[in-house]
Amino acid sequence: MECIVHFEVVYPHENKELRGLIFLNEGEKPSERDFLDMFQSMGFKLRIEDREQLIFKPAEAGAAYSLIRIRSLDTGEKTYKEDQELRALLTHLLPGESRPL
Repeated sequence: MECIVHFEVVYPHENKELRGLIFLNEGEKPSERDFLDMFQSMGFKLRIEDREQLIFKPAEAGAAYSLIRIRSLDTGEKTYKEDQELRALLTHLLPGESRPL
């Protein structure tokens, strides 16, 4: 099974959104080692800074970036995500309570 990793590389003057790919067995979730290996193959030498938030910092001094943050994982499974903009639009357009004409 393929897992597409959406991540952000934080540079001093800009952030770049990138993607990586991890191959997993069916039903598995990526491990820290999977992430580190993926980043290593992309040329990023990292150490994990925050396991909860999936934030990685450079392992070597002098890196051009300050951190890498994993934004989302796409395993191809359907997930429900509420569209906040659509909800706000509908809430604004539809009356909150019914009133007589």
